[in-house]
Formats: sequence, structure tokens, C-alpha cells
Amino acid sequence: MLTSRTFKLLFPAALVIACGSDPKEPPASPTGGTDVGSVNPTPVDSTLPADDPNDDPRKGQINISEEIKRACGLSDAEAYFAYNSANVRPQDDAVLKKLATCFASGPLKDRTMQLVGHADPRGDEEYNMVLGGRRAENVRAALAARGLPKNRVKTSSRGELDATGTDEASYAQDRRVDVLLAD
Repeated sequence: MLTSRTFKLLFPAALVIACGSDPKEPPASPTGGTDVGSVNPTPVDSTLPADDPNDDPRKGQINISEEIKRACGLSDAEAYFAYNSANVRPQDDAVLKKLATCFASGPLKDRTMQLVGHADPRGDEEYNMVLGGRRAENVRAALAARGLPKNRVKTSSRGELDATGTDEASYAQDRRVDVLLAD
């Protein structure tokens, strides 16, 4: 039979053991490394919804702030992300080259760029945070390949936190990287 004193000694230890939990596994990495030429992503996580045949990768985007567009002389040109992808397409070379030149030696040469990755609300929250970060990092790598030193670009992710999409057209607006002035 347990005495009161033995119970007082064993109960806290039993409570600690009972409350322990297995560590959470990190989310799977989204497709799209820093290879800016990759355009054929394959799904990484089978728990995400299957690719939608109506999902048009031309509707994701790099969203450049008005201040940067004015300073760098850019139009509303876009770079695109497909669902479940972080790849930057080769056809976006012109706008990325203009951005790199503007920040490396042009009007914004003394400024730092901030890239904020976003994802649509489909998929796991942690996965989407990683996916947004991967999108921002891939744009950073694409800019570095075009002459902008990586230390001049900060990256972050908002994942699905700012997502407002409810259908494919609005999901496409959620898949983006915002290009902002960091200062």
C-alpha cells in the first residue's frame, strides 16, 4: 500500500511522464529548390489536395510594390507559381533582371529588398509556411543569378496567413511573393 509520502514523491514523476508527447515532425518541403529553370513540379506531400486540372500556374505572381515599380521603371509584369510549387519560370527573366539591376546599380542601389512568400489556403498550415518561404528564397536565388548580391535581399514567409482565396481565381492571387523595400 502506498503511503502519503510515497504518493507525493511518485505522483509528480508520473504526471511528467504522462504529459510527454512525441516531437512533431517538420513539414515536408515543397517542390522547387533554387533551380530557377525548373518548371515541372511534382507533388511532395500526398496529403495535399490533388492538382486541379483548372489550376493555371500563370495566375500566381510576384507582386512588386508601387514604390519599387516607379523607381525601377517596371510595368505590371508577373512571375508565376503553380499550385504546390515554388519554381520561378525562365520567361520571367526580364522582370527579375530589371529588379536585380535596379537594386544592384540603379536607383535603389543603396536599399535592401524584402521578399515575402505567400501560399493559398489549401494544404497544411505548416506546409504552406514552408512553401511561402521557398517561393521567396527561389526569387532571391533568381535575383542573385542575375547580379543582385544575396545579402541585399531579406526573405520571409506569411504562408497562408493572408490568404483570402475561395476558388481557383482567388487562390491564384494568394500564391505570390511580395517585393518590398526593407528599409
